[in-house]
Amino acid sequence: MTSLAAAPRRATHAPAHRLTFARLLRSETIKILTLRSTWWSLGITAVLSLGISFLLALAANDNGGGFAPATLLTAPVQFTMLVAGIFGAIVITGEYSTGMIRSTLTAEPRRGLVLLAKAVVVSTVMAVATALTYLLASAVTAPLVSAGMDWSDPSGSIIPLALGVASMIAFSLIGLGFGFLVRNGAGAIAATVGVLFVLPVVVSLFAFAGERWQWLLDSAQYLPMNAAAQLTTPGATDLAGPAIALTAWALVPVLLGWAALRTRDA
Repeated sequence: MTSLAAAPRRATHAPAHRLTFARLLRSETIKILTLRSTWWSLGITAVLSLGISFLLALAANDNGGGFAPATLLTAPVQFTMLVAGIFGAIVITGEYSTGMIRSTLTAEPRRGLVLLAKAVVVSTVMAVATALTYLLASAVTAPLVSAGMDWSDPSGSIIPLALGVASMIAFSLIGLGFGFLVRNGAGAIAATVGVLFVLPVVVSLFAFAGERWQWLLDSAQYLPMNAAAQLTTPGATDLAGPAIALTAWALVPVLLGWAALRTRDA
């Protein structure tokens, strides 16, 4: 009789090592914050915001008003959105160009989790940078504006500023999504600039067309740039439509990028 000790043992395999989400976030934070392109992007965003806010404050002071204090801080979003989108794009396309993406996916094979971690870190970095820029811009413009920010009125202060931060996050996620989808720095930047800047210009050309094209002009309010402008207008009440539109513009490229990441080799 064959003894139990002599019976063959079933081979067992340890599960593949996977990072916890907290460690993955820490890894992505280190990677993003050690890139020179990150600090160049954030620095350019801050300089543009402060410069434009200062000039608008000077113009408002010369004309005896005309700009709400919150508008002085959020108006530069119409220009800095391009830098935010490019920042989101180069965060991931840089990994594809250097081949680092292979190391990333080897350390964490759950690709959806990798994308989520990058999206969380990019959003957090952009939110903190935008909030700090608003704080500096407020200090720079306050001496030039006779009527200070009325913090007791959320619709004219906290809400437009918070939505300005959210808009910058959305722009960076649009760039990140195109980065995952295109995997090429120039291509992702071109797609991002096309959606954020070129598309509104193209649609505006139809202002000279007849009523047949009025639907296209009406839809322009839901483009990312125009939706953000509506959201950051102090005192605005109809925020649901622009908020849904901007959220969709941020989510669709990210979801397409996730689909590409899952189905294509690194």
